[in-house]
Amino acid sequence: MDQAAKGTAALNSKDFSAAVTHYTDAIAVNSQAVDYYIKRSTAYTRISPPDYAAALADAEIALTLASNRGKRELIIQAQLRRAIALFSLEQYGDAKACFDWVKEMKSDEKSLQIWGMKLDDKLKTLPEDNEKMRVTVKRMPGVQVPPQRTQKTEAPSQSPEPVKAPLNGVEQPTKPVGVQTPANKIRHEWYQTQDNVVVSLFAKGVPKEKTTIDMQPRSLTISFPLATGSEYDFSLDPLYGRIDPATSTAKVMATKVDFTLKKCTAGEMWPTLESNQPVDADHEEVQGGLDEVAKRAVLADAAVNSGPSYPTSSKSGPKDWDKVADDLTKKTKKEKKEGEEGGDDGLDDDFDGGDPVNGFFQQLYSRADPDTRRAMMKSYQESNGTALSTNWAEVGKGKVETQPPDGMEAKPW
Repeated sequence: MDQAAKGTAALNSKDFSAAVTHYTDAIAVNSQAVDYYIKRSTAYTRISPPDYAAALADAEIALTLASNRGKRELIIQAQLRRAIALFSLEQYGDAKACFDWVKEMKSDEKSLQIWGMKLDDKLKTLPEDNEKMRVTVKRMPGVQVPPQRTQKTEAPSQSPEPVKAPLNGVEQPTKPVGVQTPANKIRHEWYQTQDNVVVSLFAKGVPKEKTTIDMQPRSLTISFPLATGSEYDFSLDPLYGRIDPATSTAKVMATKVDFTLKKCTAGEMWPTLESNQPVDADHEEVQGGLDEVAKRAVLADAAVNSGPSYPTSSKSGPKDWDKVADDLTKKTKKEKKEGEEGGDDGLDDDFDGGDPVNGFFQQLYSRADPDTRRAMMKSYQESNGTALSTNWAEVGKGKVETQPPDGMEAKPW
């Protein structure tokens, strides 16, 4: 296990002192790894006693490195760690500015609400002219980032190559062994299965111990030093669909790096590897120009009392949504009785009571990825409530026609 992995394990087990030590060793090997500084900043904040000044320094180095590379998700994480460190140092004006910048980039960041309440409590007790209310920070800190560090390793002993006789009296050049692929020759390919997306980055000589890989629900990033001394960055941001970073894997091999990305929606086939929608689209409540009326229709009227069997794109035929919803409701209540408190951060509590079919569609919509939400709203609105699809690859091709139940006829109003 390398030092970064040991640091992550220590952080997860709340051994923050060990986490600081391991990430410090990891930074000694790769001083350009943004994630190492973010994680060490976190450890500094939680260690006993905390070292908030060191946490702030790491956060600002991480923010600068992430900004230089244009890594949006890492910029957000680093700016958040910076805000938390400033709050802990009682620089509340500066902390508020940093929290606001995080909110601009990711309005639904889960921790913002909690920190916002903590900050408001502090600000209420201070007069406006208090020194702690001053704003002295800039969006991008003017800090000097550490230079790229490389550790020389002794080349393994090799058997001497046979001496080649000169050809026409001219020495022939020999092909170097273990040469790294030049940056302009590195390429990638991908394919997918029902459950995974597999991306292969064809690059020889990638130094495993100096490679930084970051997987997020909608992005993939890898960076490693080149023989020329520069840094190679490869990024897929945003990915077409959501992945589960916890169960996705990466493997560095002699001739390539393979990524196996676990789809959050099994069976969803991606038409492209990357989406043409910006990351901010993940946080929009209404997408593709559909209005709020369509959204309310999907959430409130997705199921009708008579429960007719509407046309469906499912290969298994129409579903009895009343039965599906009833089963889901029974399962949720059973799990709660067995002591599974909390669930999805209380999300299910929002849908307790009322018609189980409506509750089912509300849960389906709330947990769906952005493309699934767009598909649900567009299909429901354009079909006049006679179709509800979750397949954006199909719905996005054109208008969804009205599809009345068998034995009924659609009439224009």
